Formats: sequence, structure tokens, C-alpha cells
Amino acid sequence: MNKTNHLTNHLLPRLPRILSLPLRYIPAKIPSHLLVMTLNQMLAKASRAGELDFLQDKVLLIKVQDAHLIFGLSLVKSRLIAGPVHRHYDVCISGTAYDFLLLATGREDPDSLFFNRRLRLEGDTELGLYVKNFLAAVELEPGAQMIVKQLEHLLDWFEYSWQLRLKFR
Repeated sequence: MNKTNHLTNHLLPRLPRILSLPLRYIPAKIPSHLLVMTLNQMLAKASRAGELDFLQDKVLLIKVQDAHLIFGLSLVKSRLIAGPVHRHYDVCISGTAYDFLLLATGREDPDSLFFNRRLRLEGDTELGLYVKNFLAAVELEPGAQMIVKQLEHLLDWFEYSWQLRLKFR
């Protein structure tokens, strides 16, 4: 990472350590199951249409670095399931909680986040590109807007609290 990217990334919101500390003690399966339940609701139409088939029998890891959370996902019979988090994975996406919130709310597109190396891919590059392209094109279920709205409020709080922290440094 060059000096400019490091400086820019340093100024981006990060989850405060005081909030991430308790997350370290949550068993890894719990966050994965919660995420899978949510995504199955949000992506039901896409799943039925076969748009997630590229994940069939594959393991996708999502690492939220500043929250110390790892989510494992896999697709079995057109349904996302919680996958292993400490075994082999086919592709891994890592980034900060802030960057994943930007992605989930649509405030930042996947191409920008990956191009600027704020989200990083490891493993099967072709599968990673399928994931990235899916994220750029996915249409959420109508009921998912309530979840996105809550994530937008969380993102607003994140940005506000980060600005306060920078102001009083």
C-alpha cells in the first residue's frame, strides 16, 4: 500500500476498539448464521432465479477486520448456509465494517471499493469477480429496504462518531 492510500485509509471510519472487543468472544458460527438468515431474506428472488449458483458448494469468507468477525457462507440447494470459517475457503473478501456498510447500503459501488483496495479479494479470482459483479447488479427483495434503512442509520452514526473523534483528537 502506498503512503497516500495508507493516509487516506487512516482517515476513514473504523469500529472503535471498545466496541470490537466483545465481538472477539462471540463464537464464529453465530454471526455467520445471523448473516445467512438475513441474506436469504434479502436475496430470495436472486437465489430462486439461480443468480447465486456460482457459490454452489463453494466457501466464501467475509472478514470484517476492525470488528474481528469472520462470516462463512456457502450455497446448498439454492439456499445460503453458514459455512466453515476456519477451514479451506474458495474466496475471501476482507475490509472494515465501514466499507461493508457502504457496500450494503449502496452508498459506494463494489468496483470503487475493490479498485481502491478498501475491500480485498483472496483466493479464486474468477469466483471473486462473480461475487463482485453480483453485488454490483443484485436487486434486493422489496422487504429488504427496511434492513438497508437500518444499515444506513448505522452508517450515519459511524460517520458522525468518527467525525467527533477526529474533531477532539
